[in-house]
Amino acid sequence: MNEAAPPNDACAGLIVLARNPTDSVTEGFLPAAARLGLPVALLTDQPDAHREAYGRYARERGGDGPLPGELDIVPCDVLDFRAVIARIAARTSRVGAPAAVFTNSDHLQVQAALAADYFGLPGKDWRAAFRTKNKAELRRALAAAGLDAVRSAELAPDDDPDGHGIPYPCVLKPREGVAGEDVFLVADDAELAARCREIRARRPGAALVLEEYLDGTLHTLETLGDGHTLHPLASFRTDISPPPHFIEERLRLLPEPPRPATDQVLAQLRALGVGFGACHTEYADQGGRARIIEVNYRAIGDQCDLVLAEALDLPLFELILRTHLGERLPRTLEARRGVRVRMEYVCAGRDGVLKAAPDAHLGEADGVRLDYRPLREVGERHPLYRTNRDFLGVLRATGRDEERIDAAVREFLAAHRWEIVP
Repeated sequence: MNEAAPPNDACAGLIVLARNPTDSVTEGFLPAAARLGLPVALLTDQPDAHREAYGRYARERGGDGPLPGELDIVPCDVLDFRAVIARIAARTSRVGAPAAVFTNSDHLQVQAALAADYFGLPGKDWRAAFRTKNKAELRRALAAAGLDAVRSAELAPDDDPDGHGIPYPCVLKPREGVAGEDVFLVADDAELAARCREIRARRPGAALVLEEYLDGTLHTLETLGDGHTLHPLASFRTDISPPPHFIEERLRLLPEPPRPATDQVLAQLRALGVGFGACHTEYADQGGRARIIEVNYRAIGDQCDLVLAEALDLPLFELILRTHLGERLPRTLEARRGVRVRMEYVCAGRDGVLKAAPDAHLGEADGVRLDYRPLREVGERHPLYRTNRDFLGVLRATGRDEERIDAAVREFLAAHRWEIVP
């Protein structure tokens, strides 16, 4: 893999904002910070969970590979930008100003952008972060730019969904939702009313968005920018569960981002003000017309970013951090092409206790590398979430021949058992 040299000023340190632990942060960004020589202060409202996750990762590595020499996990109400700025200011008075403020959380992009701006550091435009997080504002911005007009309606917490004017079937979702949580395809007025009641019971005070169903082949576009240059890095084709839910079941890395859809998505991202750091965009390809479903102003996650760095042979996490350190990206990224990847998610079909599941597995045969990671431990009890929290494990299959990859995945799934009991 291409190496990333340390930044010029590594002593000032990196502030990372996080909620729950994720593989992207634990296995991606924190080791990348170590490779760049950056001490890290991780501000979070779940400090114990992060200590456990990073301790487990360090034990699994057995001391092999970069771990931050200085990782300070700091309790903080990271949802409140005022608390974030106050915590960083107090820390600055003791140990000096940070080199960057960064987050890979959907929930914290605005907070990180405001904090970076307050301390005069490079970062995302907080308006663009807000625009992409707020799905109603995203639709308004794209329509105002004349790039796409998706029929949609915003429902305040007490709004009656009647008279919305959106043709059925349509999609109901939380305005600031993530990961397909509480996202439903609804067929008629009765189902819409029932789903609104259901979501509002779980999310008191939450605004909802109702929008036309964008049919078509689902793709992602993964981009990386420095505020001047915006690189289309990669594209996955996505398979999701049958309606009414939208759960990702598998993703396949395409040989390269498809045209002309990629150019259309890039134009829409620029109109939204997106162009700094990583961005993960989901869109439907309707016969060559790209229609954005969702913009996540962060790296893709769910281990896709980890495998993407390997497949492209790029120091992806270091490059993302470098943009937040104020460094310009090369005008051309020498990404390797031709490696095929299939991400297969084993998903729970019911609530209950996981009674049986395979252990982690790493192997290679017939030109295909298989890497299986459990995401839930045997003995754990969970409800059925109808989101990616139902993932029991993820299988990463990498090679150069798609047919061989598919065969290896089929054989692995057939040879192992996942059992959930009441």
